Amino acid sequence: MTVRIGVIGVGYLGQHHARIYSKIENVELTAVDIVEETADKFAAKYGCKAYYDYKHILKEVDAVSIVTPTATHYQIALDCLKAGKDILVEKPITENIKEADKLIQESEKRGCILQVGHLERYNPAVLAASEMIENPLFIESERFSPFLGRGGRGTDIDVTLDLMIHDIDIILSLIPFPVKEIRAVGAKVLTDKIDVAKAWLSFENGCIALATVSRLSPVKQRRLKVFQKDSYLSIDYMNSEIKRHFRTEEGSISTDIIKPENKEPLKEELKDFINCIKTRKRPKVSGAEGRNALKVVLEISDVIKRQQ
Repeated sequence: MTVRIGVIGVGYLGQHHARIYSKIENVELTAVDIVEETADKFAAKYGCKAYYDYKHILKEVDAVSIVTPTATHYQIALDCLKAGKDILVEKPITENIKEADKLIQESEKRGCILQVGHLERYNPAVLAASEMIENPLFIESERFSPFLGRGGRGTDIDVTLDLMIHDIDIILSLIPFPVKEIRAVGAKVLTDKIDVAKAWLSFENGCIALATVSRLSPVKQRRLKVFQKDSYLSIDYMNSEIKRHFRTEEGSISTDIIKPENKEPLKEELKDFINCIKTRKRPKVSGAEGRNALKVVLEISDVIKRQQ
């Protein structure tokens, strides 16, 4: 079965969607961008057709990756769903909950796959660590990224929506209980959006999660620590490494270092999307999970903005 895929938006991240799809067996690729030169460039590079308006491909494809600015996600996704297309939309799913709910309703009505691009779910270290996590007591995440300049990628939205949402999605996947309370602080430093933030989440089962994010760091860092009875895990997203610290029978602390097989998370995510299209299986991160992460992150942003 050949799956005809359109990549809508072949910019910073979309070009990698195109690259990977072009190498997946039984996938026929189409590239779309409002900048004709960009669409032509990647169409030539990956041997596919170029279009400059996503509406023109709706009769030519079975599914799409939507890799455009967040503000455009809703309308593009809605048009594609109404045309009966399966979609993978990059995170965040939309700008607000009302739009996310509408996309979920439309996908259910049309029987279409709605997957949200929360890439870290496919990080080999996260996948391996999830098998070792039973009942988290405390979770701490840190995600630091260099500043890309005013007008740079991601600076058009709060850092909570751009970066922290990755960690919130992972945290919600590890704690299957509602969030009871949110505390947060943050600041607008180099842009008119939130550039640094720290959030404290309290869950109904008693678990606490602390998430810190910044796009003003001189170096990149993405780490997650999960504390549970008798052990804690330190997960290095960037190096795909897990350090498991645990209590021995003698009462001392020992450490194991786990290095899962190195796989490109985006490639695994897109392969899973293709599999969901073929099997009609529910995605690992469906519209519902994307909505839940968005809801928490928007509440975090609101708490911060009320203090400013």
